[in-house]
Amino acid sequence: MPPVDPRALEATLRPHGESVMLPRAAYVDPDVLAWERRHFFAGTWTCLGRADELASGTTYREVTVGDIATVLTFGERPRAFANVCRHRGHELLQRDEAGDRRAVVCPYHGWSYELDGSVKNAPRMGDGFDTTPYGLVELPAEVWHGWLFVNATGTAEAFEDHVGGLTGLVAPYAPETLVRKYRTTYDVAANWKTIVENYHECYHCPLIHPELCKVSPPTSGDNWNLPGAWVGGLMDLRPDAETMSLDGRSHGVMLDGVDPRRVNYVGLFPNLLISLHPDYVLTHRLDPRTPGLTTIECSWYFRAETTDPTYAVEFWDVTNREDWAACESVQRGAESPHFRPGPLAPAEDAVYQWVTMLARGYLGKDLSSPA
Repeated sequence: MPPVDPRALEATLRPHGESVMLPRAAYVDPDVLAWERRHFFAGTWTCLGRADELASGTTYREVTVGDIATVLTFGERPRAFANVCRHRGHELLQRDEAGDRRAVVCPYHGWSYELDGSVKNAPRMGDGFDTTPYGLVELPAEVWHGWLFVNATGTAEAFEDHVGGLTGLVAPYAPETLVRKYRTTYDVAANWKTIVENYHECYHCPLIHPELCKVSPPTSGDNWNLPGAWVGGLMDLRPDAETMSLDGRSHGVMLDGVDPRRVNYVGLFPNLLISLHPDYVLTHRLDPRTPGLTTIECSWYFRAETTDPTYAVEFWDVTNREDWAACESVQRGAESPHFRPGPLAPAEDAVYQWVTMLARGYLGKDLSSPA
């Protein structure tokens, strides 16, 4: 059964101009979030972060993808496995555990596994015991432009179909070649979907983002409608601005082969927001904790020659905090018994794409196509 009343979703799936937002339960109901963790996060392709950063100093680590505990290993390539020993089902690793040994050892009976998931040692199982059938259950994992994605249920569509036309838009920025110069984490008292909805529209910008409006016209740009489970669009820089910073100046190194007059904002379902600037790439990676609490990891990536990322970090910290305050107010409104789903403005077409994708997902339909 869908986690949200299908009759309520009918209003969300009406044509743009006639539709309304998702129903209240989508933002406040713990049962909806539990369903999302299994079907949207574990059941599709969740971004776990940059592959090189996850691997740094470790050969394996535990991550929870949606609601499924998963083991990542870093041998010849990143791989993902169910966090389940093939002997008696004991967890191989505890939550967030990491190590640098060449094998993953179960703490229950000492079975150990190579980084490719095959059994290395099965103590006291008797002569002639064939370990071949008892390798770890492998899960689909893909590295895309440097980011590691895992499908923890093993049931998602092909990764190429999931990203669709987004690959070509991101490729000129070559984010896999850039270096992380700064990272920070925010805990935002709002539903993860509200944060994404806010990201995909600038209808609110004139009222809460004076710094952004100084360097980018809030009515500029357009949104894409290309294949894949993602939403996004572009905004222009003002003629006297070089990038998104408080003074409009770039203090970094411009990226080769990208449009120097625009910023692209894309959101890859379910949890990775990518902001592509002429001189840096910013990501927001979302981790929903409760219906009203989301942890957001923000990372700034630059050319290696850039020595001081402060100009970009300061701008987006100001902008982020303005957004978080708005999202938290929306969350409090959604928790009111008087909340009713509201309409979408003509300029909120990317939000329309986002909420209709979610509505199709709740109904068990294809995320990557509106058909």
